[in-house]
Amino acid sequence: MSITTRISTRPCPFRASEMLRQGGIHPVLARIYAARGLLDARELSSELAALVPPSGLKHIDTAAVFLADAIAAGKRMTIVADYDCDGATACATALRGLRMMGAQVDYIVPNRFEYGYGLTPEIVELTAREKAPDIIITVDNGIASIDGVLEANRRGIEVVVTDHHLPGDALPAARVIVNPNQPECGFPSKHLAGVGVVFYVLLALRAEMRKRGMFDAATQPKLDSLLDLVALGTVADVVRLDSNNRILVAQGIKRMRAGRMHAGVAALFRVAGREARSASPFDLGFALGPRLNAAGRLDDMSLGIECLVTDDPGRAWAIAQQLNEINLKRREIEAEMQDTALLHLDSFEPTSANTISVFDQGWHQGVIGIVASRLKEKFFRPTITFAPGNEGWIKGSGRSIPGFHMRDALDLVSKRVPGLIDKFGGHAMAAGLTIRAEHFDSFAQAFEAVGSAWLTQAQLERIVETDGPLEDEYYSTQFIEQIDGQVWGQGFAPPVFCDEFRVVSQRILKERHLKLLLEKNGRRYDAIWFGHNESLPDRARVAFRLDANEYNGVTKVQLLVEHAEAA
Repeated sequence: MSITTRISTRPCPFRASEMLRQGGIHPVLARIYAARGLLDARELSSELAALVPPSGLKHIDTAAVFLADAIAAGKRMTIVADYDCDGATACATALRGLRMMGAQVDYIVPNRFEYGYGLTPEIVELTAREKAPDIIITVDNGIASIDGVLEANRRGIEVVVTDHHLPGDALPAARVIVNPNQPECGFPSKHLAGVGVVFYVLLALRAEMRKRGMFDAATQPKLDSLLDLVALGTVADVVRLDSNNRILVAQGIKRMRAGRMHAGVAALFRVAGREARSASPFDLGFALGPRLNAAGRLDDMSLGIECLVTDDPGRAWAIAQQLNEINLKRREIEAEMQDTALLHLDSFEPTSANTISVFDQGWHQGVIGIVASRLKEKFFRPTITFAPGNEGWIKGSGRSIPGFHMRDALDLVSKRVPGLIDKFGGHAMAAGLTIRAEHFDSFAQAFEAVGSAWLTQAQLERIVETDGPLEDEYYSTQFIEQIDGQVWGQGFAPPVFCDEFRVVSQRILKERHLKLLLEKNGRRYDAIWFGHNESLPDRARVAFRLDANEYNGVTKVQLLVEHAEAA
């Protein structure tokens, strides 16, 4: 089976790129930025002063006053976190930040296999029993926890919800909710991660305490010391890197490169074999994030959070090594599950299906999300993978393609077939749900019906978007340094160029990768296409990223091939 892939060039508004260039931006970067919708060089500022102020977040002032009063009254607070990297960094950020302000605060991490996701009544009961708090603060969850908040209210525990997930039709009856995606919130960046929302709440709380004379600008807690955690959670949660998120990430990365980071973050760099002094968003998303996530996937997230809350480098290093082991185990489980998934999909015919739903009795709940991601990349279809839960329930994790809103699709299925989905939640690109095992086939049909109604053939083609040709003089390590000075990621795609080359030579490496020597205008370039082992014709149209490859102390430009086709 093959999915059609084609190379396209992003349209670039000439006037916008010209304005940016006249504003002193490198001509190629000006073109790249303009093609990503950037109109003003000020949107490239990575200074903290350029952050959107907290006051734009609905109810944030109420939250600040409430928390300041609670700290003054010596009330006990417990943070209830989600079990992924965003949840872990949000929990560590909240814990560290609130303690800096003098709060009595602790945290609890529900085991996802026993309690599921979010603030459920069972978790409230557990928290009340183990921590006896006056106040529960949710981080990276809570917007859908209607029953859990009712249970907390019944027990006389006040709840502060901080979350970024999309709300359902009703909101929980919490004391205060801070979420840029709640109705009537005018905050311009709807893409804050859970950890970003928490960081904003801390900024507002600090301002409130300053107003009360608890400290002044010189003696106030230094919240910018938390930015390494904010950057890690933001990149790992794959939220859109709009101008506001780019500032948070750039500032966190700047601190990492300068060696100013928490012991756990430093230990994760070390165990992943990455250099913090040249930290990049790629390291956070593909080296540190998965190691933290692995704990929540296979075990419980307390290990990941402890890694981020300890200040003892020895303890952090010991935990990072454990996390690394768990991540290796996660990779093994994932590889097995993927093989099984491909067997299930052996007869899958992409021309006749718009979606994929797949369930296996032997699968692991903690890893289905990654498997859904891999299948979605392979088949380029919205994909939901299911694993057995408790007592006849099965849990699904979905990953989507551009233009198909996963959470809205599940919402529609639940309205068309009442009673089919027990609970669901999430975003446009990722969502989770629970159904009865015996309803799997009816669910797959209902989900496919939404897919065939919503998706066009054109949306089911994989498109490699590029920034067009690159002038010869910019195939240089100096230009690569210019590119590396910017934060690229979700919604602000790293530059991919595209041009016609003569294929001078090619050979297959380790049976898996294609190593190429390409020529254009009399200049030759080394190139590699990872994970591809079929040879190219003599002339090829190649979509590629630039990479500075260091070998024996010499740094040369090499092209990382994203896709290639006959010219």
